[in-house]
Amino acid sequence: MTMKFEMEVISKEIIKPSSPTPHHLRRYQLSFLDQVSPLVYNPLVLFYSHNICTNPKQDFSDITTISDHLKRSLSHVLSHYYPLAGRLMDNTFIDCNDEGVPYSETRVKGQLLDFIQNPNPSELNYLLPFQLDKVTKITFGVQVNVFECGGIAIGACLSHQMADALSFFTFLNRWASVASGSGQADEFTSYPASDRFVSANLFPPKNTPGFDPRSGIVNDNIISKRFVFDASVIEALKTKYAQNDDDKLPSRVEALSAFIWSRYVAATQDPHGTQKTYAVVHTVNLRPRMEPPLPPDSFGNYYRFTMTFIPTLENEEECNYGILFVKQVREQMKKIDKDYVRRIQEGTNEHLDFLKDISNRVLVKREMVSFNFTSLCRLPLYDADFGWGKPTWVGSPALTFKNLVVFIDTKNGGGIEVYIGLTVEDMAKFEADKELFACVNKLDG
Repeated sequence: MTMKFEMEVISKEIIKPSSPTPHHLRRYQLSFLDQVSPLVYNPLVLFYSHNICTNPKQDFSDITTISDHLKRSLSHVLSHYYPLAGRLMDNTFIDCNDEGVPYSETRVKGQLLDFIQNPNPSELNYLLPFQLDKVTKITFGVQVNVFECGGIAIGACLSHQMADALSFFTFLNRWASVASGSGQADEFTSYPASDRFVSANLFPPKNTPGFDPRSGIVNDNIISKRFVFDASVIEALKTKYAQNDDDKLPSRVEALSAFIWSRYVAATQDPHGTQKTYAVVHTVNLRPRMEPPLPPDSFGNYYRFTMTFIPTLENEEECNYGILFVKQVREQMKKIDKDYVRRIQEGTNEHLDFLKDISNRVLVKREMVSFNFTSLCRLPLYDADFGWGKPTWVGSPALTFKNLVVFIDTKNGGGIEVYIGLTVEDMAKFEADKELFACVNKLDG
């Protein structure tokens, strides 16, 4: 990828917890769901443009004060989220040794608002502390990027082997609340550390021979682009894909998934090529589906996914295809219930064998094409106020997965930003689709 802006690394240091981790908490066991999560970093970049610096020619003295405050508050929060300051050991546990997290600071040439006016997902990766597919023993890192206008972009990465997206956002918001002064120590003492990190108790670890957590990670020939759908367009799609007047309308994510999937198939399917099985994957938050339900801020990998096998119907109207899509996805979603969770918790090989079989069919035999949807909608992405207001914009960097779609709420208006990663060849066909072009607010990247 080609970077369209200049940046310089000013400093690098390690931030350690403000108080040592108690001896009895020094070994944090990974759960089974941690062990089978992708070996990548989950990324996020939060942009703040207001109330930081109003004079473009002002020096960075105020930024130094802000950075020092970020580091102090991070140190405090790490003492309560102690595994983040430890080191991952052999896909089995985290040595909570208080080694700390990398914290770097850069200076970016240019104006923040110009950067986010037409953002390129691949360029967001330069604002992160790590390369996403180069996972090390370090579980968490931060890069604070300061623009010439004084605006700030906080890029953060959390190892997916440690936690899912909701856990990631919960931690960032806790850090922000402490930095802003709205969060105090008592919010942690009311929720003891021993109760926050219990995923291995709920999903005991096990040996995973033959399973590669790097499955699906692709380094070459993948391009990520951002498409914006206005609320009015999404509402029209919801009505279009409703089966009849008596049925519950599809959700925003269901309707937009159906539309994007139909356009992908229409744009890329080779009518003269070998027929393949198409599998549509949606991630599912397990917390509310467990018995008893887990609190939303439970930390760990509490997610699984549905896999829906969608037939490619020749000469079928797009509307009917979308209706079929929504119906079948809903049927699979219903199967992710407390009984499903209980079977995973019991430690049978059923789920592990399923994961290995799917990986083999997609990556080795190439007899199946998977298309993966992850929704971050309704999650607290825009809540992180470090003391100068909530983010102006939150961006998702380009991930190293083929056929991956990520949904993020627009800040205002009920629309959805869609980040799509495809092969270069498929992306050229996909973004040239006339029906897609008619529905997007704009094409970015």
